[in-house]
Amino acid sequence: MNYKQVIIVRKDLKMPTGKTAAQCSHASVESVLKSSKDIIEKWQSQGMPKIIAKVQNLRELLELKKAALRQKLVASLITDSGRTFFKEPTITCLAIGPDLEEKIDKVTGHLKML
Repeated sequence: MNYKQVIIVRKDLKMPTGKTAAQCSHASVESVLKSSKDIIEKWQSQGMPKIIAKVQNLRELLELKKAALRQKLVASLITDSGRTFFKEPTITCLAIGPDLEEKIDKVTGHLKML
């Protein structure tokens, strides 16, 4: 059984590469902190695979969070504080998992990679 984590980024925000990397890192860490120790250990033993995908806007991101929660997956939505690139708090990305690849693919399998 394969495990992975998927991090989904909003393309409409046009974040610089460094900002995107920081937001994805926040999402990954928060999602791992919410996950069970058993799943984390299995995911770690496989090299902690992560996929970075994209959506066009906030609406798509929020729909994916709802779909993940319906599948009983860990989902961490990240809101930037608005102190540097953004002028106000802004939802930037979502991490789903780590969990079984087939469970996550039910929610994210249709997405394109960033």
